[in-house]
Amino acid sequence: SVLGIRGRVLYLSVLVAFAACNAPPVPSDDIFIEKTFVPEQCVRAVKVGDYVRYHYNGMFPDGKKFDSSYDRGSTYNVFVGKKQLIEGMDKALVGMCVNERRLVKIPPQLAYGKQGYGDIIPPDSILHFDVLLLDVWNPEDSVQINTYHTPATCSRKVEVSDFVRYHYNGTLLDGTLFDSSHTRMRTYDTYVGIGWLIAGMDQGLLGMCVEERRIITMPPSLGYGENGDGSDIPGQASLVFDVVLLDLHNPRDGITVTNQIVPESCTRKTVAGDFVRYHYNGSLLDGTFFDSSYSRNHTYDTYVGRGYVIAGMDEGLIGVCVGERRTITIPPHLAYGEEGTGTKIPGSAVLVFDIHIIDFHNPSDTTEVTVTYKPEECDKKTKKGDFVKYHYNASLLDDTSIDSTYNYGKTYNIVLGVNQVVPGMEDGLMDMCVGERRHVVIPPHLGYGERGVTDEVPGSAVLVFDIELVEMEEGLPEGYMFIWNEDVSPDLFSEMDKDNNEQVEPSEFTDYILRQVNEGKGRLAPGFDPYRIIDNMFSNQDRNGDGKITEEEFKLKADEASAHDEL
Repeated sequence: SVLGIRGRVLYLSVLVAFAACNAPPVPSDDIFIEKTFVPEQCVRAVKVGDYVRYHYNGMFPDGKKFDSSYDRGSTYNVFVGKKQLIEGMDKALVGMCVNERRLVKIPPQLAYGKQGYGDIIPPDSILHFDVLLLDVWNPEDSVQINTYHTPATCSRKVEVSDFVRYHYNGTLLDGTLFDSSHTRMRTYDTYVGIGWLIAGMDQGLLGMCVEERRIITMPPSLGYGENGDGSDIPGQASLVFDVVLLDLHNPRDGITVTNQIVPESCTRKTVAGDFVRYHYNGSLLDGTFFDSSYSRNHTYDTYVGRGYVIAGMDEGLIGVCVGERRTITIPPHLAYGEEGTGTKIPGSAVLVFDIHIIDFHNPSDTTEVTVTYKPEECDKKTKKGDFVKYHYNASLLDDTSIDSTYNYGKTYNIVLGVNQVVPGMEDGLMDMCVGERRHVVIPPHLGYGERGVTDEVPGSAVLVFDIELVEMEEGLPEGYMFIWNEDVSPDLFSEMDKDNNEQVEPSEFTDYILRQVNEGKGRLAPGFDPYRIIDNMFSNQDRNGDGKITEEEFKLKADEASAHDEL
């Protein structure tokens, strides 16, 4: 046991006490004290009533050793000034600092006097003790806290029943290291104030802020007591813990949303079921970085409220606007729990996400069309099949510019209703007047979908177009690529057969159709290659596919009720 001395040592201590009680009083200056080592700092000096742990070598003036705590492998532990020591030692220890070393010369009257101690210490012996003080405490001591670093901000402090993650170095009062979380490269994770820790640490952690550093000193009664821990911590040892708090939460915690920056115009906020694209920086509560979408140069894209992300993020992404920034602090039971991710996120870690909402939509969204200008006269409106020319500025929902026809100095020209643009743009251009301007918002499923356009449009991006209709040409009825503007000539075949060889060659057919269009007698569908239309018309008339049309083929085709492009 480190509390007492067994065998010969125990007998010696009793004799010391007996001698101290019966020795005649002598002046204290009969003790000679030489301070052979004095530490630079002395936070506390021994007083009467303190309990000390010290090592010593006991020698006679000629240098012959008669006793040593080093030889027993155990410090000598005792109260000072309570007659548990020879009187000279009781006096010699007063005023000593931890790690101080003294050579103490004690005259016989303050040691074992005329009786000596058996065969070990002769009568009237002067005793020399080389003493090294290792520990001092008092039964009235409580936990001592010295905070040497306080973070600039502290929104929350440790309370009873909180769960904390901290690093520490544990030493004895003389600086001997007995344990360190740093060497294990793993924080110590525990509840505070419910008996999971030694009493001194339970008290010493209360009131700490994340990133705060403090030194917690505790007497053995609040540490490992009389028996120590059985290995590295001796009995009756004061303990010193150098602690840095890294993380703090309570099992009752929900998410916390702070640092909100909401754009002035926010017409819509996210709800469960929306698909969100956002950027984020992820860190632990002490600021340790673990992930960022910015480093990948790609937003994180997900549904919210459906369990596709950790529960805390699912909740934190509800009710946000496009362009909004916010900080979401998520306790571990709403993040990655006790296990963490095994690499970057430790178990039981609070997570902090700084997020920026770039885009969101709902799968049920349709194209949103807002008329920003409409001319007073609007006789004709666009419809399916019309050939339209328009200008546009295209951007993402966060105002990132994608493209603009104004940069090219020419309009974008399409035929409506034939899939020449994304479905959302088809919607945005319908029922529009020449000169009209519109603001068109297109959800990704009516735009470029999940894949987007490489290096231009991100996947799952909402598109915004500001469009102006510059010109339109009325299309043909649905299903037609050519129509007559007047009655068809009864001698149509002979008019085509210029060389009168009773068959129409492709060149004759093409020349004839183009002439009818140029003279205003017929119309080709606008916006398409006229030669391709004419080639298709010729193929439809050439029933046997021999590259020429006979009068018989002409008549048979004309008799078909479903003829559209045919003549």
